Amino acid sequence: MNVLDLEEKQNITLRLSKGTIQKAKVLAAKKSTSVSGLLAEELSRLVGEDDSYERSKRRALALLDQGFHLGGVHNWDRDSLHDRAALREE
Repeated sequence: MNVLDLEEKQNITLRLSKGTIQKAKVLAAKKSTSVSGLLAEELSRLVGEDDSYERSKRRALALLDQGFHLGGVHNWDRDSLHDRAALREE
């Protein structure tokens, strides 16, 4: 059972074209549900996808903040990297 199914339900009102409503009725009948059920299922799916995306995004950003050790060691400092005189001597 979905967690959203345990929550208190509330009605909403939508304004759709007659053609969209007619097609929604046919689609709902094909799926043996109501237009309300069809919309509720689709909205729940969208909300779940968004929640999943946000969790993944937070996890990825935390990994980026943590950084990655890719091995190797550097033995240079900023001054040696920007030493123009040493570059001209070569």
